[in-house]
Amino acid sequence: MSSPLSDVKILRVSAVLQACADQLAVLGNIIPNTSTGKTVMEDDVGLVMESQRAAEHHPKAHEAMQELHISHRELNRTLVESPLFHENMAKVQRDRQFVAEVIKDILAELQEKGTFHSLLKAAEEEKKRRAHLQEIIAREEEGRLRTKALQKQLVDIRKEKTVELQSREELTAHLKDQLQEIKVKTSLEKKYVKSSTDLLVYQGEKLNTQKEKELEEEIRLLQEQLEEEKRVHTEMKSFLKEHQTRLGEKLEYWMERYEKDMEDKQQELNTLNINKANNVTMLQNLARKYRACEQVIIEDRLEKENLCKQLAKEQMERDAATKIQSWWRGTLVRKCLGPYKKGKKAKSKGSKKGKGKGKKK
Repeated sequence: MSSPLSDVKILRVSAVLQACADQLAVLGNIIPNTSTGKTVMEDDVGLVMESQRAAEHHPKAHEAMQELHISHRELNRTLVESPLFHENMAKVQRDRQFVAEVIKDILAELQEKGTFHSLLKAAEEEKKRRAHLQEIIAREEEGRLRTKALQKQLVDIRKEKTVELQSREELTAHLKDQLQEIKVKTSLEKKYVKSSTDLLVYQGEKLNTQKEKELEEEIRLLQEQLEEEKRVHTEMKSFLKEHQTRLGEKLEYWMERYEKDMEDKQQELNTLNINKANNVTMLQNLARKYRACEQVIIEDRLEKENLCKQLAKEQMERDAATKIQSWWRGTLVRKCLGPYKKGKKAKSKGSKKGKGKGKKK
């Protein structure tokens, strides 16, 4: 929280802000619908210079005014370069009204409280709005990329189903050709049987003119043979009709199976899409867990390395301290310093004892 400004600074800042508000009002009246944007840029530069001079007396106010002017300047540059000029000019008017309202609030706050919190609040709201717009743009880009991937996958599936449909159509055409061949064969057999029967009848009639009595028995036999041929013909005809019916049933069966296979493949495709989405989610969760475990392992490894270094350092320090203490004790012993220092009396007693021992020997 900033402290209130002095009366002199309040008057100065209020005068500058009032001048800015007047310039914005004039700017709103002079901007035409067919303007090229030059007047907007010039007035914007004048507004920025006046606001900077007014905000020099306080650092936070200066920073907030800079944020507002940078945003306003970027917006004007975008409007000048955009082909949608009329929409841009309408947006300029809205931004001008926003800045005018902000200045109005600042003037009211300066006159009542001597502070400029409304300016900082407006700058913070503008930052949040720009961050929200950037987040929306990022989400739209991600959705666009995912849509492209799904479209590509759909094209591949359509190609695969087209190839399968062509193979089914070729099989149907082959079955139709077989049916046509069977029909032709049946027709030829009928013609053959008929021609054979006519020939036999003709021979019988010719023989009957010569040997009517002798060939009555033969005629009867021939009639029996004719009846047998007719029966065979009837059976063959019924067999061919039955075979044709079976082929028709097979054709209907294959058509139903084709439709059923298409439905099953569509269900499999839907299941695969669902499984793919679940696998993507599972992979993302595993990736997050892996990153967390990897971070824990790295931290544990660093902690162990630091502990080993610390232990090695402490061991070296203990070894160095032991060596120093040994050297110092040796120095004290050799030079008879500290607790190892010998007095004069002690030396004399020692010498007498030494002499006494020598005499005893």
